Amino acid sequence: MLRVMLGGGSRYCDGVSRRSFLQVGMAGLGALSLGQTLSLKAQASTEGQKDTSLILIWLDGGPSQHDTYDPKPKAPTEYRGIWRHIPTNVSGIDISEMFPLQAQVADKFSIIRSMHHDSGDHFTGGHWMLTGRGGASGADNTPKSPFFGSIATKLSGARKPGMPALVGVPYGMSIGLRPGYFGGNFLGREFDPFETGGDPNSDKFQVQNLSPIAQLPVDRLENRRTLNQDLDRLCELRETQPEAAALSAFDQQAFDLVTGPAARQAFSLQDESDSIRDSYGRNSWGQSVLLARRLVEAGSTIVTCHFGGWDSHWNHQGTMESHLPKVDMAVSGLLKDLDQRGILDKTMVVVCGEFGRTPRMNDGGNGGPPLSQGTPGRDHWGNALSVLVAGGGTKPGQVIGATNHLGEYPTERPLRPGDLHHTIFRVLGVDPEAMFIDHRGRPNVAIDHGAVIEELL
Repeated sequence: MLRVMLGGGSRYCDGVSRRSFLQVGMAGLGALSLGQTLSLKAQASTEGQKDTSLILIWLDGGPSQHDTYDPKPKAPTEYRGIWRHIPTNVSGIDISEMFPLQAQVADKFSIIRSMHHDSGDHFTGGHWMLTGRGGASGADNTPKSPFFGSIATKLSGARKPGMPALVGVPYGMSIGLRPGYFGGNFLGREFDPFETGGDPNSDKFQVQNLSPIAQLPVDRLENRRTLNQDLDRLCELRETQPEAAALSAFDQQAFDLVTGPAARQAFSLQDESDSIRDSYGRNSWGQSVLLARRLVEAGSTIVTCHFGGWDSHWNHQGTMESHLPKVDMAVSGLLKDLDQRGILDKTMVVVCGEFGRTPRMNDGGNGGPPLSQGTPGRDHWGNALSVLVAGGGTKPGQVIGATNHLGEYPTERPLRPGDLHHTIFRVLGVDPEAMFIDHRGRPNVAIDHGAVIEELL
């Protein structure tokens, strides 16, 4: 099956500047969708680009600051929660006792305790943290702006030819929306994340957009590429529009990725030793982070890892006892592995969600099933959240900002999402003042507020 869909009155071959795309049968879908992911990068501005990357571990639903990186041991019981604080290997920095492994590598990361955007709405908070702008809400959760990672990778492209610049493991998803606030929005769908799909912890894990290779010989893939080139020739744009040549170049990279041994190696977790796989945790979260490390090492610029299920309005203890050890092992395993490989200084790591949780625990009845009464939880709280930042040349072993004695709001160095995004852009070497035209023809600056967090750099 071959179907050409034309949008907005444009011909297919006027190319990547309008909503037109080629759709082939399922057997070849993986290769061509990857080509779309890699397209347009020849137009990207690489001035100032660095050989640096970002791994974003997204705690979807919003983790509690009290029970992770901002414990309040002197607060009343209903505020400080269930777990004690423990010292780390950096004097003066304490974190939750649920993070014993991270406590041993605190000299490799910093903690921001004063991030805020002041919204307790999942969609508003997610939109703020992932796009740097407000506008979305529970009443209208439609994405209004591109993911900051889509902007960064549009400007920089992938760090090595043939690799997707932006990858979601196993997918980019925010508050049930896919790709939601991880999407390219008005930049175009080619700046959505390339999704691996599947469960990286499964013995049968296979990247969904590469899996057709097992059923489709390379010569048939070559036939589809030839057909795609024939359509280009029919439109006679190869000589008249540089965009068409650029698209062909990235289609070539897509086929190289699908058929090349180096690319297949990057996605093959089976090549890792048992000891390394064990150090990240033998679960979907830990193995997702390990895959992210392999991808940035192979040349991707930004890889996001989705860890869902943090909306603990009730049974907070059970939820945290399930989730926190996995995060602890994945983050500590990643930082030690990056350091041992000598690439921690080139790989920035950020761990956060869309907001924090209420300082005071509830009685377990807020939004839960009837039997949840008596299993206390924490509700939404955008007035204060914690963010872990490591690698990429950032300064480790410090706490930036502080909240009051109950963890309600920042009292020192209040920071907003744009400050974090400015810092990420500085690490990646992309321009925060780059301008883009939205759906309505209006100019939009890449980051519209904030500044680099100088303490980190």
